[in-house]
Amino acid sequence: MTIKIGDRLPEGTLSEFVETETEGCSLGPNTFQVADLVKGKKIAIFGLPGAYTPTCSAQHVPGYVKLADELKAKGVDEIWCISVNDAFVMGAWGRDQKATGIVRMMADGNAAYSKALGLDADFSKFGMGTRSQRYSLLVDDGVVTQLNVEQGGAFEVSNAETLLKQVA
Repeated sequence: MTIKIGDRLPEGTLSEFVETETEGCSLGPNTFQVADLVKGKKIAIFGLPGAYTPTCSAQHVPGYVKLADELKAKGVDEIWCISVNDAFVMGAWGRDQKATGIVRMMADGNAAYSKALGLDADFSKFGMGTRSQRYSLLVDDGVVTQLNVEQGGAFEVSNAETLLKQVA
């Protein structure tokens, strides 16, 4: 079943390649409980099929990097990109996209979290296996307040501009 507005995010973990070691976070891949990360925060999340893929690299991530300050000015505490890639790939892609410190590049290596959201997709015909659908959502203290899921190969409603208009 696909998550919907009013639902609480499911339990699960995501990984992130941490660039700078801090107390509690070592350099390299770190795994986090989603429930701990969203507690008391407003988070803009966007999911996409894969790192380094054309639309994802040319439009999706750059849009959120570009509008990050505007999203934060409207009360968004963090911006996450979730993709079915490992933390090493997500970290490298984040550096390539100049997203470090702006968008948290969250790895869902086995698509477990995408499946828990009901937003996984079969990209086997492209040789990519199980991936994430393209979507955006806004979460307030773990509860989904906005949800935009693309249909087919479209890139029309999950962009940063649309979510920015929806932030209350």
